[in-house]
Order: sequence, then structure tokens, then C-alpha cells
Amino acid sequence: MSVIDFQKERLRGLNLGGWFSQIDCIEEKDPAGFPGVLPHMETFIGAGDIERIKSWNFNHVRLPVDFFNFFDPDTLKENTRAFELLDKAAEMILGAGLALILDLHKCPGHDFHLGTTTAQPFFTDASYREAAKRVWSVLAERYGSKPGILLEILNEPVAPDADTWNRVKDELFYHIRAAAPRAPIVVGSNLWNNAEQFRDLTPVDDDNVLYSFHSYQPVIFTHQFAAWIDDPYFREVRNWPGNYPPPATSAQTNLPVESGEWNKERLRKTMEHALEFRSKHGVPVACNEFGVYVQVNRKSQLNWISDFTSLLREADVGFSYWNYKNLDFGVISTNESLHAGLPQYQNPDHLDSELLELLAKA
Repeated sequence: MSVIDFQKERLRGLNLGGWFSQIDCIEEKDPAGFPGVLPHMETFIGAGDIERIKSWNFNHVRLPVDFFNFFDPDTLKENTRAFELLDKAAEMILGAGLALILDLHKCPGHDFHLGTTTAQPFFTDASYREAAKRVWSVLAERYGSKPGILLEILNEPVAPDADTWNRVKDELFYHIRAAAPRAPIVVGSNLWNNAEQFRDLTPVDDDNVLYSFHSYQPVIFTHQFAAWIDDPYFREVRNWPGNYPPPATSAQTNLPVESGEWNKERLRKTMEHALEFRSKHGVPVACNEFGVYVQVNRKSQLNWISDFTSLLREADVGFSYWNYKNLDFGVISTNESLHAGLPQYQNPDHLDSELLELLAKA
């Protein structure tokens, strides 16, 4: 088994969202064929998928987990069968020679999607953070000593301000570090891991850390017509590159509304604070999510992916593309009736080969 050294080798990988996280979103796409949560976790991704990802020359996967699939939300009692499946997944991934970022995607009191409209109690009620630390105690003890596993403290935090996130991320980080002394830990920036938030992010006092940002900028392009964003401003056709006028009325979401001229050079500027952080502190930085909603105009979708992946390559920044399978961004799309007619998936493997080719060059 060969596992990369993220301090020396650039991460290149895919997210496995929808396997142990956001399962409700998978069910919504194919309610008649949904087998139930545990059977879904048993079958959604298997050894053939992991071997395929390895054969595409990626060197890691990011595996999001929602805490309530593994713990009772009220008592935090562990779900034995769910953990057996997660153990099997980790063994399968590491056994294929891939590194694994274990990402706590949703934790007690924090849901990155609900954060688009509602303040998250995780940041104001300490009882939720104590519950999250109990979750992490279990995860860190179970996986923190396995070579090749990185532990990501929280996906897309939506703290009310930078000071709050700096305080809370330190609280979580040092709790995990006490339970997993040798594990690499992934720390993201505030406001859905926005790269521009690195201007206010404080580094932790630890050498075994990967800092992470996500990029879907501008969201009004990458998420146009996304069903889960209830705002008329996101229901307008936009091409890439393009000039996007401001909304006529106030936005109905906490997501950033970034109008004006957008092209590769402006996209480059969105990464500047993360790159400055990397240079200033001498630490590794990676983009652990990016993508364009698959219903976006095909030429524009590929134009954005081409621009962004070339920027990652030029800046020597590692990445995890969102997403390997389904969830509206998939390299592969199966049993998603909304996207079944898209030309890129009209092949026996339901594989978007043009998208994969761009990722392979990144």
C-alpha cells in the first residue's frame, strides 16, 4: 500500500459525497429505487469504483460523513452497522493505495446548507460543540492512527464572523489532536470554505495540517437553476465567461452574490488570499471542493472547469473535485432522473468523459 505525503505531493482526487453523507439528496433523485439508508451505504460505491478512481491516476478521495448516519442525534449512541461499513470503506480506499480525507460534513448544530438562510446554533450554543467533540472523539480514536487518513474538522463552516470561526476551529482542532496525536488534520476557512476568508484565518500551532478552501465562485454562475437555492436571482441563464448584472432586489440567501464581469483572471483573484496564507506561513493549501451544476450550459460548464483547473495547476494547488457520483455535479450520474437526458451521460458507464479529461489534466 502506497499513501501520499500531502506535505510534498500535490493532492489530486474526487469527493465521494452521497455515500455516507447527503443521502436524503440521493433519495430525492430516485425515491422509488431508494433501498434505505444502510442498504444504500452498502451498495452506492464499491471496490470497482475505488479501483476506477485509482486507474484514473487520482491519489486520494475525500469522504464526507454526516454524523446522524453514525450516531443517534439525541443520545449520540453509535450505530454499529454504519461504522462497520465505514471501516470497510476506509480499508478498501487505503488498500487501493489512495489517501483518504475523512470529512465531518454535518455535525450537531451545524448544516452548511441550512446556513445559507439560517444562523447555525453550533457557534452560539456550547452544548452543540461538546456534542461535536464527542463525535470527533469516536472518529479520531477509530481512524486517527491509520496511515493515509486525514481528519477534516468541519465542512463549510458558516460562522457569523472570522473571530468566532478562529476560536471554534481551534477548539475543535486541539480536541482532535489530543485524541489523534499523529493524524494530519484538515482546517478550512469560514463561510463555506471561501478562499477569500483566508485573509482573516489564523493558523494553528501544529505542523501536521492541511488548509482547505472550496471554490464555486461566482455562485450565481456555478449554481444557476440549482433546485436547493430558493432565490429568483439564481434562476437566470449565465454563460462563462460573462458579465452578470446585480439583482433587482435583495438576495434571499446568505450566499455571496457576486455580480459584474467574470472571467479567468477574476477567478484567479478569488484564490489570492489562500495563496498568500500558504506563502506567509509555509503551509500546504488545497481546494477540497469545486464544480459546476450539471444543468448549466454545457460549453460554459466546461469553460469554467477548464479555467479553474488550469489555475490550480499553475498555482500548484491540490484539489478534490465535487463529486465522483451523482449529487448534481457527478463525473458519473446514475438514477438521477433530472439529469438522465443530458448528453454527457449517454453511454454505458454514464460517465462524463469530457469533464474527466479536464480533471485528469489538472
